[in-house]
Amino acid sequence: MKLVKTALFAAALFSAQFTFAQFKQTPLPYGYNAFENAIDAKTMEIHYAKHAAAYTANLNKAITGTAAEKGSIEQLLSKISGQSAAVRNNGGGHYNHELFWTILTPEKNTKPSDKLAKAINETFGSVDAMKEKVNAAGASRFGSGWAWLSVDKNGKLFVSSTPNQDNPLMDVVEEKGTPILGLDVWEHAYYLKYQNKRPDYLAAIWSIINWKEVSNRYEQALKK
Repeated sequence: MKLVKTALFAAALFSAQFTFAQFKQTPLPYGYNAFENAIDAKTMEIHYAKHAAAYTANLNKAITGTAAEKGSIEQLLSKISGQSAAVRNNGGGHYNHELFWTILTPEKNTKPSDKLAKAINETFGSVDAMKEKVNAAGASRFGSGWAWLSVDKNGKLFVSSTPNQDNPLMDVVEEKGTPILGLDVWEHAYYLKYQNKRPDYLAAIWSIINWKEVSNRYEQALKK
């Protein structure tokens, strides 16, 4: 009996070692059907439960047994040039989607904080002008990628676009900073509802942006 218990313990320990996950998906604070006017429920389900889940799982596989298991995702991305393509693609995919879910909300008519609104107006002229710039960055991104509103090292806002799952935190991009808003322009984010009409998707998504979260991220970015 003692040998059996020892064997079972060893098997459980072995299993735990290989199911350990450094990075995890955060549960969504809303249902898949929360944004039907902008994003359909089936797209949300596939996007979160399939695509984003795969990035997280594949990232954990790629960093198993490496020093990256012990660091934060931000630390990992800041030195991504020293990592494999698997870590870059899946690390970006994990971070980007974790940010994306938080900046969406079923709450109606949220607004940027006074501080963020002032910064937007000073940088772009108006909130609407900023939206147009972000939408243009997303619409003109060839193939798959993201459009970003970020804060640079001097605390200034800027708009950029990155290919695939890259983001402004990475040391491989031209425009570096801390993202506070990111719009996913991969086809899996919108194709079921919008087909090839990416600009329509970009126009609609602003109705579900969680400006409270974006404003909070802006404050946190300034502290860095």
